[in-house]
Amino acid sequence: MKNTTGYYTRTAQLLHWLMAIIFIAAWLIGFYSGNFLSYETDGSFKGEVITLHKNIATTIIFLVVIRIFWRYTHPAPELPASMLPLMKKLAHLGHLALYLVLLALPITGCLFSWSAGHPAPVLYLFDIPRLVQEDPDILAIVKPLHIYISWAAGLLLAGHILAALKHHFIDKDNVLRSMIHQGK
Repeated sequence: MKNTTGYYTRTAQLLHWLMAIIFIAAWLIGFYSGNFLSYETDGSFKGEVITLHKNIATTIIFLVVIRIFWRYTHPAPELPASMLPLMKKLAHLGHLALYLVLLALPITGCLFSWSAGHPAPVLYLFDIPRLVQEDPDILAIVKPLHIYISWAAGLLLAGHILAALKHHFIDKDNVLRSMIHQGK
């Protein structure tokens, strides 16, 4: 199956922008709570901020699964013919890396939360069932892993945004518009 329209479907666009907003919000809240708050000086406020972070971030697990299914059944538009083959390959690898970190980040976050003895809540509606119990050995692995993956995800996102802006303002092609408009 090929997408010859040159545009993503409305569903793909909605999922993309919804996940972008959720990811950026969760990332910023996680960065803030991890770097500017401490339990010693901020007490329960830090706990409330982390709970907000978890309630938002866990939705990504569900959305990325839907998005992968949608992408599999509704292919992305072709990249511009003017792009070099190496750039096309790098674009595909970048998208694959984004999908991987969008899965790995909330999964390690849940493991982090569970192994520290806390729930993994979703939108203040329910908790994801625990797959591990409180365990300091697991926590010692997943906590730094979650932090490293969050930095990798932030860098990938920045690269993704810069690439989209380059396509729009320098290359003047349809790459960014394909995720915003539906075409003619």
